[in-house]
Amino acid sequence: MGMILGDDARDPTTYFWGDVTATLDWCEENYLVSEYIAEFWNSITNGTFIILACLGAYTTIKYRHSKRMLLCYIAMMFVGVGSLWFHATLKYTTQLLDELPMLYLTGLALYATIEVKRGIKYGIKVPIAIATCLVLFSVVYIQWLQSPVFHQVIFASTVLVTFINAANRKMQLLLSEASQKILRRAVTRGCVGMLGGFFVWNLDNIFCHQLRTYRSYVGAPWDAVLQLHGWWHILTAYGCYCLILWIHFIRIAWLGHDHLFTVKFHLGLVPQITLITPKKTN
Repeated sequence: MGMILGDDARDPTTYFWGDVTATLDWCEENYLVSEYIAEFWNSITNGTFIILACLGAYTTIKYRHSKRMLLCYIAMMFVGVGSLWFHATLKYTTQLLDELPMLYLTGLALYATIEVKRGIKYGIKVPIAIATCLVLFSVVYIQWLQSPVFHQVIFASTVLVTFINAANRKMQLLLSEASQKILRRAVTRGCVGMLGGFFVWNLDNIFCHQLRTYRSYVGAPWDAVLQLHGWWHILTAYGCYCLILWIHFIRIAWLGHDHLFTVKFHLGLVPQITLITPKKTN
């Protein structure tokens, strides 16, 4: 599912990083742009994860919000770094650095939605339970079931559980219309980003041979627009960031501080939690 095994765009013996050992090799032609980067566009588009995660981490540190939210943004950053390294080398070891942090991020987000109130209600039981499940999955995936489908099913299931739990937490709150609007916009943008990314990811897998033909026809630099796996990175990074921000603001609301904060949009697109600035009066 979603894999291109083999790439005849270049002789594998000339690869800078050696033979491909990953179980996945995507539609972008290997080493076509740079002899040092296996999938150039699939690599650099992961910068979206890193930039947005840094923005969220900066906000969390600036306003001294909970460390659990800071860890979510840091985990998102590691997803981008791991994915960049994977696409740059196409090695199995770096593939794990791409895939496993995705699951660890959802585990941290799940914990943030469970321990959403001030203080720690469940002690160490919840983090131990989540960590145990993540470790067991990692061991099974690495040692016995090295199948991308297995990883995708586990990841999607964890995301779904986290989303449902966060939605339940949100429904338990009595929110102002302003806070309701902030949360609606965040979750809508998050879902659109994730679903849009999933859509182009499938297009890239299904129509790979046609896309390669079109890219060859239009040539550089316009062929970059047809690197749909790169668009998957951009869209899912945006969706992931918006959904973490959604959980972040739910946490703020549970602490009773949502009247102090709002969300501003950079360039009308990128949301950031910020303090409400009092209006000046004459």
